[in-house]
Formats: sequence, structure tokens, C-alpha cells
Amino acid sequence: MIAPQHQRAIDRLIDLFKDDPRFPAMIVGGSVAKGRALPNSDVDFLLIASDEEYAQRAARNDFWYVNTEVCDYPDGYTEGKVVDLQFLRDAADHGSEPARAAFFKAFVAYSRIPDLDALVQRIPVYQDQDQAEKLISFYSQVIVANWLAREAEKRKDVYLMTQAVAAMTLYGGRLILAFNRTLYPYHKWLMYELRHVEKRPENFIELMEQLSVQPSKEHAQAFCDCINAFHNWGVPYDQVIVRFVQDAEWNWRDGRAPLQDW
Repeated sequence: MIAPQHQRAIDRLIDLFKDDPRFPAMIVGGSVAKGRALPNSDVDFLLIASDEEYAQRAARNDFWYVNTEVCDYPDGYTEGKVVDLQFLRDAADHGSEPARAAFFKAFVAYSRIPDLDALVQRIPVYQDQDQAEKLISFYSQVIVANWLAREAEKRKDVYLMTQAVAAMTLYGGRLILAFNRTLYPYHKWLMYELRHVEKRPENFIELMEQLSVQPSKEHAQAFCDCINAFHNWGVPYDQVIVRFVQDAEWNWRDGRAPLQDW
């Protein structure tokens, strides 16, 4: 359910752009579309530009639109990005998980583009064909990061510990999302999604937060242990090292999205 103040802002945006030949469609997304908005949340949207308009904007790197005047509530504003139709096709074909997750519950506010609704619905779909490889990659990152946490404590290296904990929590979280075939929504909504998945290790959230607040090799090991106790991931240690090297050191050799977004 969209709050009245957000709906008024959307209606005013539609009035601004629906007859503009430069923008044949508009898509509303963000927390407003997902039903997670606060009363003063901004309204996120995409303007789908014509090929000519998009080419002109690309030449001057102009893809951002902000309007504070269409909102009639405190701190309200609208924030839009300008893309072309090919952007949506690319997102549906090979978009990263954050790119796909951005379209979860997004809706077409107006359109003069045939079958745009069907195209938008193809985007926020978990790619099952990638799941097995992602489980191996994310698990391998967790195991190596756990070793790095021990190294950091031994060396009294605060920077290394910070990096190890960040990797463990990110890839531990991504591992559980992948296990549940749930798209990774980028950092802002990671914990929200983890709290709502059907299956996760016992005390996973608590151990993840404990590790973040109190970094140590003991807390890193406890987090790792809960992941190992949850499921037999079937990745021998020598393959963990090989996959880590492929994903972290040799990842420049392929053209896919970086592992943290893949």
C-alpha cells in the first residue's frame, strides 16, 4: 500500500513527464514500491528515455534527476535515474543481483512502450542456473576470511581484521541468500532480507552482528561454525583456495559483475 503523500508525488511526476516525447515511460521503485517506506521517504523512479534523448544525455553524462517541489511532506523529494530501453533488456538478460533486486515490486507508472510491464517483470528473478557456483564462491570467501581474521589478530592488524570481518559478514549473508534463492539487494537491505528468508543457521543474525561489533578470531570462528553446522556445502579445502584465487585475484580475467554484486 502506497502512502497518500507518496502517491501524490508519483501523480505529479506522471503529470510532468507523461506527455514529454523524450520520456516514453516511467517506472517507480525503491522503498515506496516495495512497501517499506517511512512517512518521509523519497520516491525513487526511472525515466525511460528515447534513443535520441538517451544519446544526448550519455554524451554529457547526465543520468540523474532530483525534484523537491512535487512532494508536499517534510523532507520529501523524488530521485530519478534516466535510462534507455536497452538498459532494461540488459538487466533482464544479465543484470547483477543488486540490479535485479532494484526492480522487485517496481511498477510502470505510465508507458507508451509496448509490453514494458512484461519486460520489467523479467528483471527481479533469481537466476537458478548460477546458484551452485555462487554457493561455492561465497562459501570459499567465508572460509578464507575466517583464516584472515586469525592472521589479523596474530599480527594485531586492525585494517586486516576490518577487511576480514566485512568479507565474512557480506559473503556469509550472500551465501544464505543464495541458499534461499533470494536476490542480494546491496548493503542497505541485506539484513532485512536475511531476517526474512525461510532458512538460515541458528543464531545467524546474532552471531553476524556480534562479529561486526566485536571483531575477533573467536567470534569469526563462531560465525563460521554456525554456517558449517547449517549445511554440508561440499567444498573441500583445496577447492576453497582455488575458488578464492579465481574470484579475488584472477577475477579481472572475465567480464561478469564483481563477486560482491554477482
